[in-house]
Amino acid sequence: MSHLIADPVVHREHWRDADDDHPRLECGVCGVWGADQDDASSIVALGLHALQHRGQEACGIASVREQRFHTERHMGLVGEAFGGSNLAERLPGSAAVGHTRYSTAGGSFLRNIQPMFADLDQGGIAIAHNGNLTNFHYLHRQLVGEGAIFQSTSDSEVILHLIARSRKAKIVDRFIDAIGRIEGGYALVCLTRTKMIGARDPLGIRPLVLGQLGDSWVLASETCALDTIGATFVRDVEHGEIVVIDHEGLRSLKPFPTRAARPCLFEYVYFSRPDSIVNGKSVYDVRKRMGAGLAREHAVEADVVVPVPDSGVPAALGYAHESGIPYEMGIIRSHYLGRTFIQPSQGARQKGVRMKHSPNRAVLEGKRVVLIDDSIVRGTTSIKLVRAVRAAGAKEVHLRSASPPILYPDFYGIDMPERDQLIAANKTLEEMRAHLEVDSLGFLSVDGLYQAMEAGPRDAAHPQFTDHYFTGDYPTRLLDREIEESGRDDAVRQLSLLVSA
Repeated sequence: MSHLIADPVVHREHWRDADDDHPRLECGVCGVWGADQDDASSIVALGLHALQHRGQEACGIASVREQRFHTERHMGLVGEAFGGSNLAERLPGSAAVGHTRYSTAGGSFLRNIQPMFADLDQGGIAIAHNGNLTNFHYLHRQLVGEGAIFQSTSDSEVILHLIARSRKAKIVDRFIDAIGRIEGGYALVCLTRTKMIGARDPLGIRPLVLGQLGDSWVLASETCALDTIGATFVRDVEHGEIVVIDHEGLRSLKPFPTRAARPCLFEYVYFSRPDSIVNGKSVYDVRKRMGAGLAREHAVEADVVVPVPDSGVPAALGYAHESGIPYEMGIIRSHYLGRTFIQPSQGARQKGVRMKHSPNRAVLEGKRVVLIDDSIVRGTTSIKLVRAVRAAGAKEVHLRSASPPILYPDFYGIDMPERDQLIAANKTLEEMRAHLEVDSLGFLSVDGLYQAMEAGPRDAAHPQFTDHYFTGDYPTRLLDREIEESGRDDAVRQLSLLVSA
């Protein structure tokens, strides 16, 4: 994942399109080792296509053939960048790694697109990274002070520098050395001339799965990528595990002290594709149970249950089944709005939600509607949807969120605004209801979400999942944040040369 080297508050205040109020997880990774002939890049491109929901602004692939690396990095969608029939000629080799990403504000530069590549004394290395380092700024300042020269504003480049500066003899030991110095949530896939290496953070915050395609090994962010390329799921890469794949096969390393896993709950709430299996749980089934729990906690007399498509669909199905209220597609989502659609004026931009989500009057007119969304961040999209549903003739609108109120920002790879922009952190439930112009409002409780995960009640002393956006219980130290808030002399300052490029 890539971050602007700047004050975290600065980049969060410029949070994305007002018509898109969902959090973004900024990356997906995929790697293949041991493919037939020169097929690795084509397989990785298919895998990235399946992971397109994890990042739609830029993508890249690096391949290796006969110890020579080939790389391409592009702005835009995977299909646009790597859809040509000559991909195997452009990126030949039996091994490749790829990456698809969103960026934080100001970070959409070609130099930040992954995989990042560097030449070391032992040969080239390409790295694809999903997640965020919470000590990125601290390490960056340290490395610059030691003479490191950075070519990007990406925290992934910090990892490359740490590998390059390690005094260990073997590349795997250098990688372990580097991983030992970083903090946060991450999944990494690296490619050298002779190996593919995968790693997952000690708490398993970000997901990474292992699969096989014939005699080839595959690493990917989600199982949906394995399904798309026809690979067999082998297992999840465990929290704190490093897997090393070469011509001798696969070996597993666990070089750090064991800690209890705390996977990210937002993978189930929103990020992962519903057909993925994440940490052994069907995302689709979890979301349906979230909806059922929501119906039990916030029942209401109504005529129809309507999802906010597409992410609200499984929860709405669960709500409808549990409540006995009919499920209908009362909002139709357009799948044909291009990423670069140009809205000619601010007035047209205000109507953007209507182009993305169109109310279905035949379903809504004269009805008491339960509107189900996966989450509510700032509420900007919710207001527009509620108004559109009312304009289509709905008699009542009851808004339900299939996740608890989002109260705190994230620092592990989710593009989420600061606390002063989170509606639930700044208004009471009644104030939110009035602001969102709904007849009633309800959120799934934290314990309800844990029950949907089939994890039992939340253990406050030792939480089973990463859930700080709901609870404020951050699972790791936030070193960069601590330094920034302390006002210490070593606080990170904006690197104006890089930012203004």
